[in-house]
Amino acid sequence: MKTMIGVIGGSGVYEIDGLQDAVWTKVETPWGDPSDEILVGTLEGVPMAFLPRHGRGHVHSPSTVPYRANIDAMKRLGVTDLVSVSACGSFREEMAPGDFVIVDQFIDRSFARPKSFFGSGCVAHVSLANPTCPRLSALCADAARATGVTVHEGGTYLCMEGPQFSTLAESLLYKSWGCHVIGMTNMPEAKLAREAEICYASVAMVTDYDSWHPHHGEVDITAIIATLGANADHARGLVAGLPARLGAARDACPHGCDRALEHAIMTAPAKRDPELLAKLDAVAGRVLKG
Repeated sequence: MKTMIGVIGGSGVYEIDGLQDAVWTKVETPWGDPSDEILVGTLEGVPMAFLPRHGRGHVHSPSTVPYRANIDAMKRLGVTDLVSVSACGSFREEMAPGDFVIVDQFIDRSFARPKSFFGSGCVAHVSLANPTCPRLSALCADAARATGVTVHEGGTYLCMEGPQFSTLAESLLYKSWGCHVIGMTNMPEAKLAREAEICYASVAMVTDYDSWHPHHGEVDITAIIATLGANADHARGLVAGLPARLGAARDACPHGCDRALEHAIMTAPAKRDPELLAKLDAVAGRVLKG
């Protein structure tokens, strides 16, 4: 098996430097169009696919990002290891603007997005106890540190619906829950990546202190944009360091991310909906054809 790295870039990350033989590629999926065409090429000899989550020109809001199409498209291209890069607010004094947080847990407060590839006609339940891949997350942390950015390994990401930022009351509530960062896009992305049996890591780039901090006040979009520029440079450096760390040859994930569907599908074969099964050809073809 060979490694193929996928990168989904959030606000401020709309391109990847150094991709060889790079081509913007249209990928058709049964879940509709992805956020944009996908930039496919090689980096240091390892195949890579890059997708701007909001589309070039930032045309999709967090609620309208076609999450299922994005993950399906990555799976169809052969992506084995998917890295999410996104902006976030911080609930911790020590996680300052400009820092990177390698997320390992989520609280999902989004409500206006389809959250699964499965449903009536083919029911499946995957484990999300550990929603990110520890192996891939550790490699992302190492690559990030090599750029000189401050890295925090481990943290809980509160995913809100948006597109508005938090009220002060919401920010204080989420902070009291023990959350570390807040964003609008990692859910259902992480859930769908697990259903698609793709190793997933979340790199959250801190841009602000949300609205809880007594000395920083409400979120200021001007300040966020300024921080995004510096963060994006470090993010591109992180991505550039991944091929050497992952390598071209790939063994099975030691944490089982690539076998998440092994015992997850509950619907009896005779009761499965052929129309839904056709849409699951990329995501679940390994187990459905077995």
